[in-house]
Amino acid sequence: MATPADVRSRQRVLVVDDDPTVAEVVAGYLDREGFAVDRAADGHDALRRAVEAPPDLVVLDLMLPGLDGWEVCRRLRAQAPVPVIMLTARGDETDRILGLELGADDYVTKPFSPRELVLRVRSVLRRADARPEPAVPLRAHGIAVDPAARTADRDGTPLALTLREFDLLAFFLAHPGRAFRREELMRRVWGWDFGDLSTVTVHVRRLREKVEADPAHPRVITTIWGVGYRFEAEGGEADGTLHA
Repeated sequence: MATPADVRSRQRVLVVDDDPTVAEVVAGYLDREGFAVDRAADGHDALRRAVEAPPDLVVLDLMLPGLDGWEVCRRLRAQAPVPVIMLTARGDETDRILGLELGADDYVTKPFSPRELVLRVRSVLRRADARPEPAVPLRAHGIAVDPAARTADRDGTPLALTLREFDLLAFFLAHPGRAFRREELMRRVWGWDFGDLSTVTVHVRRLREKVEADPAHPRVITTIWGVGYRFEAEGGEADGTLHA
């Protein structure tokens, strides 16, 4: 039986779902995998618990009574850059995209395999805990990123980035002038060998909104037709690219 000290040393996951069966199954699998699990059945309770015992990751259902998952995610990310995996019973891509735009790190569509969810939890936590490479400060196009300090700014103004946006920007800055396919970005930045590639598309779009002078006509993170995305080298010119 785990002691209080054991529980404190384990990574804490907050599971937020108003379906007691789903919450119990998810919590049970995570507990058996060594996580300390807290549960909440509605949005307001989730926010209260996140303040009282800050989690390392939140598994968050979208369809909650009182305060829906989108608003919970928005408020959680306003408090701290906690990783979020969203659960949704809907197959509508709009729901998934909205969740990612609000800062969710991943999503799982119901019905889902609890084992797959555990793998997603481990993957997201591994990326959140990983030390970025290289650890030296990076700078280009007025954008400065310090991977060790986890800070980023543009022309001296701090950038409000999610965990994944930060990792993606640091990766781009570390590899200027090189084009990457979305599959490669998902593998090297997200640490996933599978997943919906729209995740990458959404994060690139959000980065452009924060680092481009004109996001509708990007000059820093460009789309290379038939390939993927490229962070333009300092002094380089974007040419013949389509912006998506």
